Amino acid sequence: MTSTVKRAYRFRFYPTPEQADLLNRTFGCVRLVYNLALDARSTAWRQRHERVNYAAISAMLSAWKRTEDLAFLNEVSCVPLQQCLRHLQGAFIAFWEKRARYPRFKSKRRSRASAEFTASAFRYADGRLTLAKMAESLNIVWSRPLPEGQSPSTVTVSRDSAGRWFVSLLCQDAIPALPATTNAVGMDAGLIHLLTLSTGEKIENPRHEQSDRRRLARAQRALARKERDSRNQDKARVKVARIHARIADRRRDHLHKLTARLVYENQVLVIEDLTVRNMVKNRSLARAISDAGWRMFREFLTYKCAWYGRDLIVIDRWFPSTRLCSVCGHLAEKMALNVRAWTCAGCGAVHDRDVNAARTTLAAGLAVAVCGAGVRPQRGNLRAGLSAMKQETRRATAGILVL
Repeated sequence: MTSTVKRAYRFRFYPTPEQADLLNRTFGCVRLVYNLALDARSTAWRQRHERVNYAAISAMLSAWKRTEDLAFLNEVSCVPLQQCLRHLQGAFIAFWEKRARYPRFKSKRRSRASAEFTASAFRYADGRLTLAKMAESLNIVWSRPLPEGQSPSTVTVSRDSAGRWFVSLLCQDAIPALPATTNAVGMDAGLIHLLTLSTGEKIENPRHEQSDRRRLARAQRALARKERDSRNQDKARVKVARIHARIADRRRDHLHKLTARLVYENQVLVIEDLTVRNMVKNRSLARAISDAGWRMFREFLTYKCAWYGRDLIVIDRWFPSTRLCSVCGHLAEKMALNVRAWTCAGCGAVHDRDVNAARTTLAAGLAVAVCGAGVRPQRGNLRAGLSAMKQETRRATAGILVL
């Protein structure tokens, strides 16, 4: 079985001075048009309670280009300007559906920028990509091939805070499903160990930010001493951004390799629904949680399972996986975080805290897959939901411990 998906292929490229100047001007025009459109839509609603749609704001863009003050918008490709209006429309739709906050203005001081080009604004042939208004193709480092016989539908050019240039090509890709397997694994996320698997394996937490913390602190102190809006401040800011980029790249690479391994080896994967947004409000643990990258791990695992035909089961965040005995199903009393091993009062089994949590997570996930009950009990019905989950876990546990 093969699934067809839209897949973005990201490459680094090195622009010529002329290309960099054109792209920087394009980024500035995109930011300006986005802010003008957002201001026009916000003003129309505040003053007249009128909703300005995409068609109306697109007509405003044409009018802006004819004015003397904004005539420079004609010097760059019109496609990225239209695309930023579509992105703004999407932001408003997400706000109306209560999936996101109200759109915010883009800051001129923001060092990261991007522009999106559709098929009418670029030319791709024989591994050479040329954007609109450019005479030469981009010098791209092709680290991997594009899907055979496929041309990109959209191209997004970006510049990160460290001054690196990237191009992302969106293509249709056929991804074959992996061979079916009988393996199933439950996972318990942590800070001492990044993951503990139901097989008993513990995956170490690389702590990428902690390993570079001294270098980062030194660079940030140097940045704080620079004169505001000076060239030295810009140089110091880039040094800080490069350290952050190094940390983020290493974290992303490690999570990609880890999630790929888990998806390749297992047919069923069970995780807990962790509310990272609320957990990082704990000032004592926020830095360590962010460094672990739990949210990124779940995002990678979700789309890879969908691509390769694996089953990902997410159990409710209130399920007491740590306190529930994986042998007899007895629910222990409240357990402090410093308790790393405990003995079940029901059957006398001695448990490693994290391994037991991973095993009960797997048992609950398999019970959900069989009966579909107790996946996400509401907090008001927590006792009934946990009772049903506990009963199903007792039935499923006997077949889990032989893995």
